[in-house]
Amino acid sequence: MEPDLKTKTAKGLLWGGIGNGMIQLLNLVFGIFLARMLSPHDYGMVGYLTIFTVLGSSIQECGFTNALVNQKVVRHEDYNAAFWFSILLGVSLYLLLLIAAPFIADFYHEPKLVPLSRFLFLSFVFASTATAHNAYMMKKLMVKQKTMSQVIGLTVSGTLGIILAYNGFAYWGIAAQTVSYVLVYSIAMWYFSPWRPSLKFNFAPLKGMIGFSAKVLITNVFIHINNNIFTVLLGRLFTSRDVGNYSQAAKWNQMGSSLISNMIQGVAQPVLKEVEDDKERQKNVLRKMLRFTAFVSFPAMFCLALVAQEFITIAITEKWHASAMILQMLCVWGAFFPIVTLYTNMILSKGKSGVYMYGTIALGLLQLLVLIVTASYGIKVMIIAFVAVNVLWLGVWHYFVNRYTGLQLREALLDVLPFALVALATVVGVHFATRGITNLYVLLVVRVLLVFVVYIGVMKVLNAKILNEVINYFFKKHKHTTADQEIENP
Repeated sequence: MEPDLKTKTAKGLLWGGIGNGMIQLLNLVFGIFLARMLSPHDYGMVGYLTIFTVLGSSIQECGFTNALVNQKVVRHEDYNAAFWFSILLGVSLYLLLLIAAPFIADFYHEPKLVPLSRFLFLSFVFASTATAHNAYMMKKLMVKQKTMSQVIGLTVSGTLGIILAYNGFAYWGIAAQTVSYVLVYSIAMWYFSPWRPSLKFNFAPLKGMIGFSAKVLITNVFIHINNNIFTVLLGRLFTSRDVGNYSQAAKWNQMGSSLISNMIQGVAQPVLKEVEDDKERQKNVLRKMLRFTAFVSFPAMFCLALVAQEFITIAITEKWHASAMILQMLCVWGAFFPIVTLYTNMILSKGKSGVYMYGTIALGLLQLLVLIVTASYGIKVMIIAFVAVNVLWLGVWHYFVNRYTGLQLREALLDVLPFALVALATVVGVHFATRGITNLYVLLVVRVLLVFVVYIGVMKVLNAKILNEVINYFFKKHKHTTADQEIENP
């Protein structure tokens, strides 16, 4: 990789890390305040509708973001066509779901969902106004500007949600937070992006992307179904409290795993696309990203599982105790999720949106079957099955990555397993070493610090190359000759 591309990649990862850290910190603060003021039932009410809001958002986006990023040359007309078509879809979907609101309420036997859904569904109408801007900023690796947009949106929406919850608006506070975030984030994207639409309604450029984007759209729909099928089944078979406990655990797990996966998501596809003409080179760039992902993901998510009980009790009180056990199980999948993100971005960079689509559909169908079969055994068994299916499916994604890049399973395991095993051994060791601590606050702090110190110490003793590169980058100790070295050398 040329020094310029290496620098852009490093800056993208740096800002992705800083940005996602800030975002998750804000989510943590606002999440704690809201969870302390609201009940599992309140989260369950919004949880009922999550699958509809995320599906609506995916449909209005229509896969254009990935399609535009994957094009070698993108013109103003391409962005403009995607912009107007996305708005048309967003408005149409909102009108359709506006009519469907009573039927959704009947499905869950909850009449209060009618006004709540009609308000919450405004989120993907607002999102449709920034589809093209998001694609433009992703294409140009404007990670810093996207981060600033997200931070502004979270700050405004989180503050509004807390104010409403404090004043007794219950689940309306969560709904207002969701809708206002999308609105403010979209406005900020307009502000930071130099691209502007024109009043020329020409959808012809979409013909060149529709084959790719339609497959991404179908894939995204199934991803959201996969991610939210648990909520739907729980809402139908169990109580709103069960839905709330699962939603709370899934939220914290998602916050942890997305800290890494979003950092990778921001740079993986455009960078891998840029080096696609040299297969060996692309493979080595992929391996570098794979090592970095494993280096960060496994200790972070295993540590979250370790302190789940203490964290939940301290942060959002004992009333959410049931969600802690769920969080611990979900963290196992959360540790592997960033690798899936990297693999699927690799597949998309090759233009294989069809593989991405069929792989995700097959996973969704298998996951649904397993969940239905295990539903009678209770929530715990369902979650274990859910995690197992998703982790094992990583082997399917690797098959296609191997097919398109030549990355062997042995090479991938060499890149991933050392970090996973050291992280697991560290967490287990810290667990037994700290069992005698009874104060929850002290236990939480000591466990987190010990995991960090021991993991980094072991990596240093093992002379892990990825650790040395991260340290060198942050402390600017590397020489210009080092900076000019190719990133792909394993």
